[in-house]
Amino acid sequence: MRHIDTLIYAGWVIPVEPEGLVLEQHALAIHEGKIIGILPSDESTGEFSARITYRLPSHALIPGLINTHTHAAMNLLRGYADDMPLMDWLHKHIWPAEKRWVNEDFVRDGTRLAIAEMLQSGVTCFNDMYFCPDVIAQVVEEIGIRASVGLIVLDFPTVWAQNADEYLLKADQVYQQYKQHPLIKMALAPHAPYSVSDEPLRKVAQMSENYDLRVHMHVHETAAEVQQAMDSHNGERPIERLDKLGLLSDRFIAVHATQLTDTDIEYLINYGAHVVHCPESNLKLASGFCPVQLLLDKGINVALGTDGASSNDDLDVLGEMHTAALLAKGVSQNAAALPAAQALSMATIKGAKALGIDQVTGSLKPGKSADITAINMHSLSTQPMYNVLSQLVYAACREQVTDVWVAGEHLLKDRSLKTINIHELKAKIHQWGTQIAAERE
Repeated sequence: MRHIDTLIYAGWVIPVEPEGLVLEQHALAIHEGKIIGILPSDESTGEFSARITYRLPSHALIPGLINTHTHAAMNLLRGYADDMPLMDWLHKHIWPAEKRWVNEDFVRDGTRLAIAEMLQSGVTCFNDMYFCPDVIAQVVEEIGIRASVGLIVLDFPTVWAQNADEYLLKADQVYQQYKQHPLIKMALAPHAPYSVSDEPLRKVAQMSENYDLRVHMHVHETAAEVQQAMDSHNGERPIERLDKLGLLSDRFIAVHATQLTDTDIEYLINYGAHVVHCPESNLKLASGFCPVQLLLDKGINVALGTDGASSNDDLDVLGEMHTAALLAKGVSQNAAALPAAQALSMATIKGAKALGIDQVTGSLKPGKSADITAINMHSLSTQPMYNVLSQLVYAACREQVTDVWVAGEHLLKDRSLKTINIHELKAKIHQWGTQIAAERE
């Protein structure tokens, strides 16, 4: 009998690879932060002796959810400005608020709030884009979640840097500091084609190639943005310009992609680029519809993201799966589009593939990191149980997430956060809300 760290018995194990497989009455064996076995529950007792055993007969175990596009610290601006199009929202409200309020403390507290929300929603990894990435990485390390931290690049000055060259210099410094970290990866994060000029984008492309870094960027988010780009660049669509600047590759992550022509899609196919679909943010800002099923049919890897909580207004990837599945059916006018198993893949293994960590996480397989989410499927809202995968995507809610492990560490236990002082966090968030609201009055 082998002595191991952890054994988790569950009513269902949904490994995601292969897609659609459901294992009933199985157990996960975990040792030194990795999955070492998935086997029928009645066989595990004879094979393993665990230091800690969990019995979750009413739960489904899934790979930890991956939020492939966030602006975590913007949780402090949740509900700050609503019911307006993207450019008005950004230029008249969000960017002025960020100029006034964003500093290292804002980023630290906002990121803690976001991670707390994501862990309670079953997220074990997130891909961020925000100011002060060094502070974001510190918070990620302190809490123990997995993350891809975006090294933001812009043309204009912010609290993080005064110009594009300083953004890139600091990006290099933060990358060097964390390049060996087991839970933290870095990605270059030029904000958008309309906010970064040609020369910095060329340097981003070169740095991406030199360090093998993902490039995480808002692309073709609205029709107005695309038209403005064409007016400013001799009729070139943004994705065509990015190609000429050397940005496109299999390391490129295009966020939103609601405005795609057949030619745009060919660029994505030819380079093996990835797309992140943020359905609820796109709906709220009336940005348009990503043609998800068309992209999947053409072999493009499509992951899921929430965007920031100031435009969503939550970081609920379970909810995002539900919305994505329904929206894909409506957009394609095909009720069979984006079935439940595929939606779950978008929230797990496809996110891991976009981030270049699919050999580490994104599915439940021996040898992979024990990044696991447990969901109580015996809630009234998911009964009766005819098909656990369908119930997970179409009926389950994040309040049914009870436990989360990252690299075998139990970060959420019975809905309780183990590495975050929730009372201290709430007090700080209340202070921020009071301050920001008082100045608006």
